[in-house]
Amino acid sequence: MAEADTHLVERPLESNQVYQGHFLDVRRDRVALPDGSTSHREYIRHPGAVMVVPLLDDGRLLMERQYRYPMGRVMLEFPAGKLDAGEDPGVCGRRELLEETGYSAAEWAYAGVLHNAIAYSDEGIHIFFARGLTRGEQKLDEGEFLELVTHTVDDLDRLAARGELTDAKTLIGLLWLQRWQQGAWPLDWRPA
Repeated sequence: MAEADTHLVERPLESNQVYQGHFLDVRRDRVALPDGSTSHREYIRHPGAVMVVPLLDDGRLLMERQYRYPMGRVMLEFPAGKLDAGEDPGVCGRRELLEETGYSAAEWAYAGVLHNAIAYSDEGIHIFFARGLTRGEQKLDEGEFLELVTHTVDDLDRLAARGELTDAKTLIGLLWLQRWQQGAWPLDWRPA
């Protein structure tokens, strides 16, 4: 943390686990605020995740349509998955791409990490790009159901403009892709 930020820091005084699920850890902490008063913060500890932006040779993007129970509808998104304990994000990205889509990639580029819900979760989603895709066999997890689809960047841009593409990680992936294509945000491609 930068020295200039110390006047904004909230300090934990007490931490309580409210719920421990399969992978979510819900907390309620009592904190000291910068002015000396106290308050409570409720938040979710999350193991982190990876999202992959798979680029097909013809310029289209490999995507998934999947029912998301909290939303009550099918969502369009880039392949993604939760990090296993101690797992390297690059390893997770390769595993998730293969399991969910059946594709492997010849080249990978790490873009960065996004924090999609900073007010109530510590989840970080590592963003990877993959190209030189080769189709293999899909290996979905038990209870996982999804449909593979392809879209162009322009398709996704139109869906986002109409409010039909609303998944935060996918919107960030689209933004990063467009900025890379414009030459503004570099990607360091490396062999798999």
